[in-house]
Amino acid sequence: MPDTPLTLFWFLPTSGDGSYIGTDKGHRPADIGYLRDIALAADRLGFGGALLPTGPNCLDGWTVASALAPQTQALKFLVALRPGFLTPGLAARQAAALDRVSNGRLLLNIVTGGSPKELAGDGLLLDHDERYALTDEFLTIWRRLLADGQVDFTGKHLTAREAKLGYFDSLQRPYPPLWFGGSSPAGIQVAADHVDTYLTWAEPPAMVRQKLDTVRAAAAQRGRTLAFGLRVHLIVRETDAAAWEAADRLISHLSDETIAAAQQRLRADTDSVGQLRQLQLHGGRRDQLQVSPNLWAGVGLVRHGVGTALVGSPETVAERLREYQALGIQTIIASGYPHLEEAYRVAELLFPVLGIGPRRHAPGRDFRAAAYGQDFGTAAPRVAAA
Repeated sequence: MPDTPLTLFWFLPTSGDGSYIGTDKGHRPADIGYLRDIALAADRLGFGGALLPTGPNCLDGWTVASALAPQTQALKFLVALRPGFLTPGLAARQAAALDRVSNGRLLLNIVTGGSPKELAGDGLLLDHDERYALTDEFLTIWRRLLADGQVDFTGKHLTAREAKLGYFDSLQRPYPPLWFGGSSPAGIQVAADHVDTYLTWAEPPAMVRQKLDTVRAAAAQRGRTLAFGLRVHLIVRETDAAAWEAADRLISHLSDETIAAAQQRLRADTDSVGQLRQLQLHGGRRDQLQVSPNLWAGVGLVRHGVGTALVGSPETVAERLREYQALGIQTIIASGYPHLEEAYRVAELLFPVLGIGPRRHAPGRDFRAAAYGQDFGTAAPRVAAA
């Protein structure tokens, strides 16, 4: 068993929340008061950070993070950065500003996008691999701007001519950490070239091992090493039986017709390799939802994104999480319905078994050195060239 405890992040449901999925029964809208309650709970309970989703049905993550950062102390905010939706220069300035507003608590989730229909609505008409080529160019410009303060770049999709960042860079150096998940060869290439933490949705451990080995090898070819994170739902109760009852209750208002319609929509509206892998785990069938010991795919019957949950007692779920940790996973990005109550349940039941205690935030540290106990101090503002 690894000596270092896992880091657990939580989720901010910016498209709404509730005790059931696939129904309006008990729905909670994503108003800022409710999101603040979840963020304050996660901060108080000791979650290391919070993921903010992105999409046309979500409140804008940058706006929500800007509103919640001043009200929290140690919680980090993993916010989506969407290549192709804005220029690298504007994105660099926004990232530097939010990193300073949050006192060095910004993390960036690079989301290339896997729904051609959604992307077309925002004017992005490139095919799957070309979107990743755009992402590569975007991150090349973005990283150089924040690391060096200036860049000249001409690519197929993007150009930056004598671009300069200005007076203020980010507190975290050389820039806020980059997180990314992509299961296709094109996505894995972007991860190997640019990002700091590679994310995967929860799949059976053998599938996750194969994916991480592929990513690890691609990064090694470039002389780089990556950290790894796992995105998963958690259904934790005092006993295994109670946890499985809670899982059944979560989908208790789903009809077969609702499931069939959702599965058709989810398959028709994606070219994401990772999303298709999630859908293939269960095939849309209620009788095939336990896809690995304690790994339940019920959420994926009607929801896009991660569709799997670890279900069981604290001891059972901890055992399953440690299996992923043995593969190299360091951070778990978890969620549970409803997110306010489940944040407390996970912290109170699971944290003690995993050895997770209170966390402290040290602003301005170099995130690359933090894992080794080094502290490079607080970055000074950059002086713009004349």
